[in-house]
Amino acid sequence: QAKLVESGGGSVQAGGSQRLSCVYNVRPYCMGWFLQTPEMQREAVANIYPDSTGSTNYYADSVKGRFTISQDNAKNTFYLQMNNLKPEDTAMYYCAADSRRDCKLWIRYFNEYNYRGQGTQVTVSS
Repeated sequence: QAKLVESGGGSVQAGGSQRLSCVYNVRPYCMGWFLQTPEMQREAVANIYPDSTGSTNYYADSVKGRFTISQDNAKNTFYLQMNNLKPEDTAMYYCAADSRRDCKLWIRYFNEYNYRGQGTQVTVSS
């Protein structure tokens, strides 16, 4: 059975760094990280999707220059490196992956991915 296993959440002070990992057992075409807080709906933070150049990364404006999504196929893992964390980054973070070739069409919609993680909490204190 295909599944995703997240890790790496925790508490960190503002300005610090955290790396989230998501291990998969089905090779995905699209991968993504999403966050959710009690005040907002789950939204895309960073995504990788295939295109004519190979792959493209998408980042939400709020994390551009601070967060990096990457993939290590040899380890069946993709990551979210979070630097210069801010208190407003505090959220539950979810990973998602999709094995369908046309997954670019729903890249920012968590519930459309065919594999979704259970979430890991990241808390940034000031």
